[in-house]
Amino acid sequence: MSVRSGGMGSIGYARVSTLEQDTDLQHAALSAAGCTRIFTDHGVSGMTVSRPELDKLLDHLRSGDEVVVWKLDRLGRNTRNLLALIDDLEARGVHFRSVTEGISTTGSMGRAMLTVMSAFAQLERDQLAERTRAGMAVAAEHGRKAGRREVTAEHAKVKRAQELKARGLAPADIGKIIGASRATVYRYLSLGVDGVI
Repeated sequence: MSVRSGGMGSIGYARVSTLEQDTDLQHAALSAAGCTRIFTDHGVSGMTVSRPELDKLLDHLRSGDEVVVWKLDRLGRNTRNLLALIDDLEARGVHFRSVTEGISTTGSMGRAMLTVMSAFAQLERDQLAERTRAGMAVAAEHGRKAGRREVTAEHAKVKRAQELKARGLAPADIGKIIGASRATVYRYLSLGVDGVI
């Protein structure tokens, strides 16, 4: 974990999915939003498990800090992943703000918006579980296995990750214990009881 001195601040995170894209627009918006430092992942898709600069940002944060992004989709791969990440930030005393959407965890409107997003994330989980079950049923009828092996809430590593989180361990520490990346830990922690990933 990095060590730094001085007061708390607004820390930006920017991401572009290809090396050709530039981050000028995101950096300008984050600087205008008061960010004193910006972590940037270049050529990294939102679906990529490993985002080195995001991991550095998460290690850098201290209670009282604020993570600022240009848009919500820069931070999370999907709604579930985003909400798990924001929940972890809040548990650590770190606030979150999205410039474009105007969402901030310090305001009641922003928190209400996150609640709505959470409801949609649950709906997304339920629909995914239904589609997976339907796909497996069709595959079984034709005597074959469906797609890649799913990871459910009953998976041993998912249960272990959730147990360790309940004990108060940080995602980085959980990852070291169960042998998974930080991003995978967030996926495990965001997995609903009936969900699959």
